[in-house]
Amino acid sequence: MTVLHRRHTLALLLGIAATSLLPGAAWAEPPADSDPGFAVYVMNRLDDLFRGKSSHGRSSMEVKTEHFTRTLEMEAWSKGTEYSLIRILSPKKEAGMATLKAGNDLFSYLNKTGRTIKITGGMLGASWMGSHFDNDDLVRETRLSEDYELALTYKGTVADEPIYVFTLTPKPDTPVVWGKVETVIRQSDLMPLRQSFYDEEGERVRELIFGGHRIVGGRLLPTTLTMKPLDAPGEYTKFTYHSLEFDVHLDDDFFSVQRLKAL
Repeated sequence: MTVLHRRHTLALLLGIAATSLLPGAAWAEPPADSDPGFAVYVMNRLDDLFRGKSSHGRSSMEVKTEHFTRTLEMEAWSKGTEYSLIRILSPKKEAGMATLKAGNDLFSYLNKTGRTIKITGGMLGASWMGSHFDNDDLVRETRLSEDYELALTYKGTVADEPIYVFTLTPKPDTPVVWGKVETVIRQSDLMPLRQSFYDEEGERVRELIFGGHRIVGGRLLPTTLTMKPLDAPGEYTKFTYHSLEFDVHLDDDFFSVQRLKAL
């Protein structure tokens, strides 16, 4: 299933997007939670959690499906919304494989054959590295506040944690298939805890869980993000950040097919 919000999620996980937030800049004081602009503020903050003018980091991706379980170690670079480069470090079988995004073009380097393949339209729906995401998710972008109507629908305490719950419903003519998205935010620091995705019949079908909140790259971030398809119990894709730095110097020509092969 290729949906606009899932594209947002993978971009968030891999840090492949830019923001107008200046390097090292702090977020402005949030509006009061009774203010209509509060929901927009919180969702924009969520969109920009992992974003900078550029980034470099190491992470792992654990994938569990009905048929296999695998863990990949990765190194990734990004610059703005146009460029990203992801290299697989381990396991040995996949080490050296790489993916390049340059504008709307996507390339894959196959370490076994030494070939670079441009991902064409017919291949965009294929799974990316065996995960619950596909190649198309690496190319597309979205922002929650632009594509959804936002509403603060709950303020209270769950399991001794003061939280906000925001309900997102698609704006007219927005190409999303979710009937709604519920986002749970921690009141104390406005960190995300969970997102639930509902189909048009109102059934919850996917869940994204944020955990391991700590300072990374000078920012408080969730360092684990786990996507669970609820129609496949026991399956998940889990990203874990091990290191992450923002606003590093990267020239545009770093993101080239030649670099893809040389990594």
